[in-house]
Amino acid sequence: MSSIYFDNAATTIHKPQCVIDAVVKAMTTLGNSGRSAGTQALDASRVIYEAREKVARLFDVDNPRNVVFTSNATDSLNIAIKGILGKGDHVITTDLEHNSVLRPLYALEKDGVEVSFIRSDRNGNINYEDIEPLIKANTKVIITTHASNVTGNVIDVKRVGEIAHKHNLIYLVDASQTAGAFPISMKEMNIDILAFTGHKSLLAPQGVGGLCVADGIHISAYKHGGSGVQSYLKEHPSEMPTRLEAGTLNSHGIAGLSSAITYINEIGIENIQAKEAGLAERFRVGLKDIDGITIYGDHSSVHAPIVAINLEGMGSAELSDVLMEDYGIATRPGAHCAPRMHEALGTVEQGVVRFSFGYGNTIEEVDVAISALREIAGEA
Repeated sequence: MSSIYFDNAATTIHKPQCVIDAVVKAMTTLGNSGRSAGTQALDASRVIYEAREKVARLFDVDNPRNVVFTSNATDSLNIAIKGILGKGDHVITTDLEHNSVLRPLYALEKDGVEVSFIRSDRNGNINYEDIEPLIKANTKVIITTHASNVTGNVIDVKRVGEIAHKHNLIYLVDASQTAGAFPISMKEMNIDILAFTGHKSLLAPQGVGGLCVADGIHISAYKHGGSGVQSYLKEHPSEMPTRLEAGTLNSHGIAGLSSAITYINEIGIENIQAKEAGLAERFRVGLKDIDGITIYGDHSSVHAPIVAINLEGMGSAELSDVLMEDYGIATRPGAHCAPRMHEALGTVEQGVVRFSFGYGNTIEEVDVAISALREIAGEA
């Protein structure tokens, strides 16, 4: 049985051949950037800087040196959150967040950081009017996801950023579910710090992500170590991006990310977004008349290519197992590392089955999934 992969919100499987080729070439040619004068080290430095330039253009960052490479979005968010907030500070975030935001904040709460939440309704939406009443004299940062990894609901980040800047606050956005699939301009959207990962819609390998930081925003070094420069200093170098990049970078993954961005630019993000949205909408509409299926989230406006469902009388893990074992369809059941979102949806006990669509998926695969769910529900 051939496998159909609908877990792209976790990681994409269908990598472009050019990305695979770039990683293989890097693994056989690139040395350690900034660590020697050899050709291999210099080639690594060139590949990494070219990737910084591509990321800067993709997300509308003026200075490529403000692009910091990390291991993934969790790494990026920890660096940003723990590098900005300290005892006595107040931060505002939402019920839509992933544990990569929540757990760093809960850890900082123990050290005297105050955390407030913008509540979600049962459809997974926030009320933007709830933000300003939460702002206090010691508020420093607003943190939101760009799109929920559970429902796919998209937050109006430009509107939130306007509120943040009106009150001289820093705005940090988790773009894990949108980077590579949605147009993002940090300047137009009032974003001060953007956290992203490569292995989802950016179509890059696992193990590479990043932070984009606007001019004037200071993030303290989260880790300290080798930098390849100023080795006699006791302190880690303060210049960007070195300040946030201690240790050897994943040049192989960065080479893959660089190639992936070129591929995305050739197709056009708008075209990628349109195809993925079409797949998700075809799937959602195909489920509407199946008895016992509940679809979560608000699908009335712009939406990430995610459809979360449950089938009455069946746990999410059981349904996901049946889909895989009997139909070869890969999905993601459970809580999706987003506990507050499930509390808002009322799905803590059952979880949900998440179907997440990528550019490599097809209409035919969507139709197979619809037929499978109809059969499982007893309507075939």
